[in-house]
Amino acid sequence: MLVCEIMNKKIITINSNQTLIDAFKIYRDTKVGSLIVMENNQLVGIVTERDLIEKSINKNLKSTLIKEIMTSNVVTISSLDTLETALKIMKKNRIKKLPVISSNKLKGIVTITDIAYARPELSRRFVESWIKPRWED
Repeated sequence: MLVCEIMNKKIITINSNQTLIDAFKIYRDTKVGSLIVMENNQLVGIVTERDLIEKSINKNLKSTLIKEIMTSNVVTISSLDTLETALKIMKKNRIKKLPVISSNKLKGIVTITDIAYARPELSRRFVESWIKPRWED
């Protein structure tokens, strides 16, 4: 099964010059797990719920810019890659969300949850090989 078959095409974005309070409002209104950070129609970063929780402590929510807390070295995947490849990338990079790129354009996002619904047997292996050992640390 290919990434393009299960990816979520509804991408919620934020500009890197918007503030933390803007991000919190977008999260509140959209109920997504991550925001894709864009500049001039180009992917420049990603901000997850965890980023907001961990990186916004002691920051001014109205003046701190998203570019100050985003992850800028974004790991992506091609829309024509397989779900197995997506899981390998997630495991290697210890991430749960992958922006999907096709022809150098952002086309969607695929998450571990998307894969779990589409291919439960793959997600079971993923949990056993990556998440479960972390719980036992």
